Amino acid sequence: MQFRRIDNLPPYVFAQVNEATRNARRAGVDVIDLGFGNPDIASPPGVVEKLVEAARQGKNHRYSASRGIPNLRKAVADRYDRAFGVLLDPETEVINTIGAKEGLSHLMWVLVQPGDVALVPEPSYPIHIYAPVLAGAEVRRVHLTTDEDFFDRLTAAFRTSWPKPKVIVTSFPHNPTTVTVDLDFFKRLVEFAHRNDVVLVHDFAYADIGFDGYSPPSLLQVDGAKEVAVELYTLSKSHSMAGWRVGFVVGNAEIVAALGQLKSYLDYGTFQPIQIASIIALNEHDGYIQEVVDEYATRRDVLIEGLGRAGWVVEAPRATMFVWAKIPERFSDIGSLEFTFELLEHAHVAVSPGIGFGPSGDGYVRFALVENEQRIAQAMRNVRRFLVRDQ
Repeated sequence: MQFRRIDNLPPYVFAQVNEATRNARRAGVDVIDLGFGNPDIASPPGVVEKLVEAARQGKNHRYSASRGIPNLRKAVADRYDRAFGVLLDPETEVINTIGAKEGLSHLMWVLVQPGDVALVPEPSYPIHIYAPVLAGAEVRRVHLTTDEDFFDRLTAAFRTSWPKPKVIVTSFPHNPTTVTVDLDFFKRLVEFAHRNDVVLVHDFAYADIGFDGYSPPSLLQVDGAKEVAVELYTLSKSHSMAGWRVGFVVGNAEIVAALGQLKSYLDYGTFQPIQIASIIALNEHDGYIQEVVDEYATRRDVLIEGLGRAGWVVEAPRATMFVWAKIPERFSDIGSLEFTFELLEHAHVAVSPGIGFGPSGDGYVRFALVENEQRIAQAMRNVRRFLVRDQ
């Protein structure tokens, strides 16, 4: 049997790693799983209490608003004002989505169709590639590196593409590479979008997770950005509410309205008690974000130091909850998937193979900072024993 969209999806390599991890644990192996970027830090207690309180009220068990209740949209607008100095109209420039992945996927249904082209950086979080694909569009990939030539490669890819791309997807701080940009990059990108009549979609999943004095800029801080762009914001990382599935699309009012019209056919919104609790998260827990950032910074330092002791020197990221590590030279010929299995078998540490983020990621693996510092330190000791033994 053939399935029109599913048959266009490649095998999900992360599923192979997850299955191997499960098998090892069934065999009694203590695997330290740093593969899946699934935050282990608990959500703010006050937010959880509000969820319980709201869930006990029968009136909140009914269908909600697919755009998000008004006070939730206002809370997001207020957060953008405080954090980024960006003014948003909660009625026309903010919409609630059931997590950023759902938001991006349905957003692509609005923006592209068969025959259209989207430009996406690679390595890439998989949904950035496959949301346009599932909408029927063709994706042109642009190799993302840490050098300053990425903007030139991106704009060159636009100019040489036919038909001309309808959408450029970006995401900074970037998953998996942890690459960051400054506001000047976004200024150049917005200017380019105005000149070339292209829509910018920026996934700002790690908006609040910056280290060592670095504060990630919002694309919408640029004058004129709202005329050509939307941005996805989420509570998953900043408030450690990944399982709650609370995301937003903000920015261009015409695009937000179109997404709202589509969603009115597809869903009745996030469970209302979750929306109510999310208002508390946005309005009253800015301080909690710093606690989350401090925890990830500590874990990052433990992991980077541990890798260094093993002779595996990796630059510390300025943002995200990940470390993107080039495979040690003597393993480069086996590729990231096989190296991942080697780490799992001999060091009992699970990571994400770079090939899962696109062919250009194959020389790397991604560590997720989703265990406490003691477990990460143990993982690094295991890695060191493996690497030393293999020499």
